[in-house]
Amino acid sequence: MEENLEFPDLLRLIDERSTFFRAAVAAAPSLDAQVHTCPGWTLFDLVKHLGGGDRFWAAIVGAGPADAPPAEAAAARAALEVPREREVLLAWLAASTQLLLSALREAGPDASCWAWWSALQTPRTSGGVARHRVQESAVHTYDAQLAAGAPQPLPAEVALDGVEEFLFTCVATPSAWPHKPTAFDFHTAEGRSWRLTVDGDGARSTRIPSPSAATGEDSDAAGASIYGTASELILYLYDRIPADSLHVDGNAGLLDLLRAWEPGE
Repeated sequence: MEENLEFPDLLRLIDERSTFFRAAVAAAPSLDAQVHTCPGWTLFDLVKHLGGGDRFWAAIVGAGPADAPPAEAAAARAALEVPREREVLLAWLAASTQLLLSALREAGPDASCWAWWSALQTPRTSGGVARHRVQESAVHTYDAQLAAGAPQPLPAEVALDGVEEFLFTCVATPSAWPHKPTAFDFHTAEGRSWRLTVDGDGARSTRIPSPSAATGEDSDAAGASIYGTASELILYLYDRIPADSLHVDGNAGLLDLLRAWEPGE
């Protein structure tokens, strides 16, 4: 079974995605271009969001173990002012990403810190932050490329880890599923698969063999099975493309229930 990306790879990918993000912004006709996957945002807003997030998480990692984000970091993010001239703005974003990478390198992968997610399947550590920031950077790079008129699929290396990271970080919860227990199977064309189980104990995901493997895995246990490339799956999970962009077996209506669910933790 494939291993997670190593910490140095996560740092490399944060840097790489930030570089591609900046290239998309540089190629766009205007910073006022609408980001259709982030309704109401312009490309300028998206740059401010990503760079502000890099600085915010750099401060969180640097603060170490905590029950809440540092008050100074939260205040700085709320009052964030950024340059509006494109080249200066892009330099600010590059510096923001480097602040994050420096904080992560100094902390190493196992340092504890505050994080908004449940620790059920993703640790509240600098390594967990790095893994999530890869996806934040990657999905917003897609947003920026789309706004610039040249969207590209997420690289397989990023997207494969991203599907698992989303399921382990954004979905895992001990809050009870308010409907009949069920499961969702996510299958990538690249050969990796996961099962998300939802029931009275909450939501948790596990890797499962791909459908092509002779494993005896009971596909009937899933209420819905979703198939696509890793890039398509992660873009669907982040609500960038609709479910009808994918192949769904079983009860497709369950996906609407999952999308609408707002667990307490």
